[in-house]
Amino acid sequence: MIKRIRGIFKGRNKTSGYKDLVFTVATAKENSLSFKKQMKQTLKTLDLNLKEMQSSKKNILSAQVYISDMTNKQKMDKIWCKWIGKNKDKWPQRACLGVALEGNIKIEITLIAVKKI
Repeated sequence: MIKRIRGIFKGRNKTSGYKDLVFTVATAKENSLSFKKQMKQTLKTLDLNLKEMQSSKKNILSAQVYISDMTNKQKMDKIWCKWIGKNKDKWPQRACLGVALEGNIKIEITLIAVKKI
């Protein structure tokens, strides 16, 4: 059975789960903020989304980071690495792409994780 949790955006759910897999997406709630603040809000939302599906950032398998301005990639890397933890052997696979995002959204992140066992 697929579990879906509604978000605020039309045409998509914020989180879906199937068996032991969790799929989630987040952007900052306040798109008038700086890149760093949007990044931190986005990660906080992802923490909440994962928890809601009985998972955590320690269980992330794959991440896709979409940035509206790739000159912010170094800032993103610094914040991401602090959030994901110091143990490099436990880091997930990650891709980072420069894309056009709607309005003043500077970052969007999608994750695939497993539920806590």
